[in-house]
Amino acid sequence: MIKTLSVSQKAGISILLFLFGFSLLTGLLSPYSIDQQNLSATLMAPSSEHWLGTDHFGRDMATRLASAIGLSFSLSVLCVITASVLGVSLGVLSAWAGGKVEQMLDIVVNTLLALPGLVLVLLLAAIAPGSFVMLYLAISLVQWVEYYRVTRAITRAQVGSPERQLSAMMGFGKWYQFKRHILPAILPSVMTMAAFGGANAVLMMASLGFVAVGIQPPLAELGLMSVELFPYSVNSPWALAQPLVAVALLVLGFHLLTGAGRETADSTE
Repeated sequence: MIKTLSVSQKAGISILLFLFGFSLLTGLLSPYSIDQQNLSATLMAPSSEHWLGTDHFGRDMATRLASAIGLSFSLSVLCVITASVLGVSLGVLSAWAGGKVEQMLDIVVNTLLALPGLVLVLLLAAIAPGSFVMLYLAISLVQWVEYYRVTRAITRAQVGSPERQLSAMMGFGKWYQFKRHILPAILPSVMTMAAFGGANAVLMMASLGFVAVGIQPPLAELGLMSVELFPYSVNSPWALAQPLVAVALLVLGFHLLTGAGRETADSTE
């Protein structure tokens, strides 16, 4: 029986779609570029010429905000896909193969867990400040561990279940056993972790922008924009509020989706 999404999940989807639509449409329709300066029109209030005003260099805030939101979306989606595929694959392999394979993977995971996630991302990002690829690799390297640990625990239980053993005795291959017994069991948890992972990727990217080792100018990034506009918060609080609100809405939108995994699994029954 197919269950409808809850109110909170619909709200999360609506928020993310709104932000994605704003990023896409503003990027296409805006006559300005993200680095186009006009020093005679700095810190202007929102107007018909500049929908969200201008920053301290006279750059159009709507254009920069749209670019920054799109950048955060891109990073979060790439990190979620990479971390989930890698973590789930290795988690299933570890639980199913056992032995030396599981021992070697445990050593790698325990090594990564020795440092807090944000500290590890900060260290890796500092190697190549401003590199989107390095941010993507660093965040993905941290996030796949959670998928691995949860997937391994669930898979281990499913491998020893009578249902899976019966399928093996009847001659069904491992791919069928994975689709029939393991995938439905891990899917709800993976979907929930993916929602949280998207929010964490946005927060990590913004945090690195705060300490100037994230995306560098002239590119627009939400954390970097907040740092640049903070000295002007008294005279132009609306300018500083925009990237902060965007970060909050992105994180809120992802968090509201965290129950979607369970309902997705239930809908297949």
